Amino acid sequence: MKAAILLLAAAGAQAQTGDVIPEIKELQRKLGFDHTRNFEHRSDHQRAFYRCYYTGKLELPASYDGLRLKQGTEGCSVDESKYDVFYYPAEAVANGSAPVTTSLAAAPLERVLVVVPHEDFHESREARKAPPPLDEASATLAGFLTAAEFARQRYGETSEVYQNLSREPELFLRKAEIVNRYHAKVSELYAAKLNRETALVQKVRLFVEAQRECEAIQPDPRAFNKCLSAPNNAGLAFDFTYTRHYPRFYELYQSNGRQIGPTLDALRRAFVSNEPRP
Repeated sequence: MKAAILLLAAAGAQAQTGDVIPEIKELQRKLGFDHTRNFEHRSDHQRAFYRCYYTGKLELPASYDGLRLKQGTEGCSVDESKYDVFYYPAEAVANGSAPVTTSLAAAPLERVLVVVPHEDFHESREARKAPPPLDEASATLAGFLTAAEFARQRYGETSEVYQNLSREPELFLRKAEIVNRYHAKVSELYAAKLNRETALVQKVRLFVEAQRECEAIQPDPRAFNKCLSAPNNAGLAFDFTYTRHYPRFYELYQSNGRQIGPTLDALRRAFVSNEPRP
């Protein structure tokens, strides 16, 4: 009986995903997103896009571009005794024709509503040549704002889904401030050229502190992980790609009256100078 209920719940979630994706893409069109063929079809055999990021135990790149990468297969064969590893079964990627994977179809509604515009914003003409830290921060904010606007129009301002999504931009700002601060601290530690054993001990202390701070973020976000993707150099470098410029993009959002249309226009203009400006 319990199994049958779970199957029915999963089927309901997938049907809901199928319903809302065309609708949110229509909102994106009205908001000036470039057209993409992402999420126009569902893949019943592709669960996710498998990526295994890794780097040295005392190496901290400035973005995921500096991480080493293996991809294409489920699981991660990298030796974690030699490297810091972040195994990432991504629900979606921005490639212009990304399918709805089975993991995205089964994701919570708030997650789906954020992922679709996030990935589609990557496909804008202005974003395609931008460096990852600008591209990811802008797509992150664009995803939150578009998802919240969709929920407001579709479900109403008093709905739980809108209330949840309307908090995401500020909650991610709190995560961004933590990630950015600890990326600086860990970078300083490695630059100090301490002996390996001392550096590794201090590294563990810093990651424990970062975990404690991010766990204190309340309420819990619905569309993203409030803590590091992995509590190591690979997870910190990956997340820093998304958070490095996010506080300045959030300032830009505030300077535009927290209005979605002017903010999206300002995000696109920011790519011209490769610098977010309020």
